[in-house]
Amino acid sequence: MKFNIIRSGRAVLHVTDLDRSRAFYEALGFIVTEADDENIFLRGLEEHNHHSLWLKKRTEPAVEAISYKVSTDENLDELEKLFLQQGKNVKWLKKGTQKAVGRTLRVQDKAGLPLEFYAEMETVDRLLQRYELYKGAKVQRIDHFNCMVANVEEAYNYYIDELGFACSEYTVDENEKIWAAWLHRKPSVHDIAFMNGAGPQLHHIGFWLRDPMSLIEGCDVLAALGYGQNIERGPGRHGLSNAFFLYVRDPDGHRIELYNGDYLTSDPDFKPIKWDLDDPMRQTFWGHEAPDSWFDEASTVLDIHSGQKISLDEPVLKKRKPQFVI
Repeated sequence: MKFNIIRSGRAVLHVTDLDRSRAFYEALGFIVTEADDENIFLRGLEEHNHHSLWLKKRTEPAVEAISYKVSTDENLDELEKLFLQQGKNVKWLKKGTQKAVGRTLRVQDKAGLPLEFYAEMETVDRLLQRYELYKGAKVQRIDHFNCMVANVEEAYNYYIDELGFACSEYTVDENEKIWAAWLHRKPSVHDIAFMNGAGPQLHHIGFWLRDPMSLIEGCDVLAALGYGQNIERGPGRHGLSNAFFLYVRDPDGHRIELYNGDYLTSDPDFKPIKWDLDDPMRQTFWGHEAPDSWFDEASTVLDIHSGQKISLDEPVLKKRKPQFVI
């Protein structure tokens, strides 16, 4: 491959009330890099790029793009060649048309997700040792996206064969069909995960925390500020990925995972870990069972050209909540 996708880079979300959103994300511990009447640009404490989360004021909540950083600007041209060969209709956004970002390439992927690729983003001061700014869960950096798609196995093959991702862990059903998969470019468990469901939808964006205690302190701050009902699931530990987790819903329903504790995947002889769908320790190594909303609800994604909502396809595998038999 003539391109190098480095990592998950940012998400562009539509929200309906910027003041409500700002209060919530600051409570979580995000840093506001810039804001105006129509936009908020947020980042984690260790991030040196301008933002990893862009909130746009709109009439309805939605996902405009999930973005990946690539090594060089030339990588964008190579990606365009690939997508055109596949018959995809790409969209270019020139440098200067988006705040702090160089030219970007957008495309609807195999599953219908709105992808964006960029090489250049303005840099800002890292705040890693500005401990007086550590608040809430003290969010450090963006880590991954998790998406509901109708055909996980098809998405899995596309990202590995065409985009150069590698698999760290995966789940199969009773017929050995891939139900969910965790794929990475950076040397951790994942930059993107796919789960079986009506799709395409964005299930959540994961942000890395420095330690498990930050997650607990985040819960305390959320509850103290009246956001206790926004905590959807956790805290707990996943069997898959080994991560300590908490899932929260922002004021528009977008799901954020606060995440810590996965492992290195950079060795070339690393072998993906296989899980059975009904293994009781797969999703929850310990902690409370996930609520139905965690399986049934996700964020709407938009067409990169029209800006309209993408219609959902029903999953090719039977959609069901895993049954844990102990």
